[in-house]
Amino acid sequence: MVTANRVVACSHAARSAGVRRGLRRREAQSRCPELAVLARNEAAEARTFEPVVAALESIAPGVEITRPGLAAIGVRGPTRYFGGETGVLHALSRAVGGLPALGGADLLIGVADGAFAAEQAARRGLIVEADCSSEFLAGLPVETLDPSGASPLIDLLRRLGLLTLGAFAQLPARDVLARFGPVGAWAHRQAGGRDDRPVSGRRPPVEFTVTLDLEPGVERVDTVAFSARGVAEQFIADLAGHGLACTCLELQAFSENGEETVRRWRHAGVLSSVD
Repeated sequence: MVTANRVVACSHAARSAGVRRGLRRREAQSRCPELAVLARNEAAEARTFEPVVAALESIAPGVEITRPGLAAIGVRGPTRYFGGETGVLHALSRAVGGLPALGGADLLIGVADGAFAAEQAARRGLIVEADCSSEFLAGLPVETLDPSGASPLIDLLRRLGLLTLGAFAQLPARDVLARFGPVGAWAHRQAGGRDDRPVSGRRPPVEFTVTLDLEPGVERVDTVAFSARGVAEQFIADLAGHGLACTCLELQAFSENGEETVRRWRHAGVLSSVD
């Protein structure tokens, strides 16, 4: 997958052939001549990833989405329920692994202190012991901080001879801030396994459901419309209370004979209860 002529994602088979995120398209194709190159579609990625996020939320509420395809959760609560970090990994694998949305894509899960170290652990399928993230990260190349290859910081660190995260992490924090600024200071914390920012999980979307049961059954459309007005007003008010609006309505009607009729209306603006 490429954007701006650089690889932003690749399959396990492509990685085995030497393709990496951040490579220019021509370099990636030279490493793997049979490479299939696709343009990135971020909207489609987000739609595809949504079922995965929902599955993660069934294990641990408060999922932080870094980008479509990469998410983080806090495991302190789930470990108590599933009997440890290994149990959480197995539960996550069961919840996500069978989703049709994955379409055969690689599923990588890992555990470590901090989101950055956890991402690197996931790429290697590891559980890093508590307080051991700095040792785990130390031997990784500085390019790990930005695999896209577009960061001026990475190029500067290489020219200074700081080729590993451990070498960068050994620099005094005050000197790093003075030399590289806030961006460099944050990268320095990540390199040293000091990414202690808590997971900022999304709030699970609220489900809005209203139901109208007509017992006994009715035969006149105007009777149905009059009866439905109350629940329609309730539905619109609930949406508005959360800063939302309805732009498309699907109506399902079931008869006593088991027949089902479905109609869908889309509004150019915002649907009201009168509509």
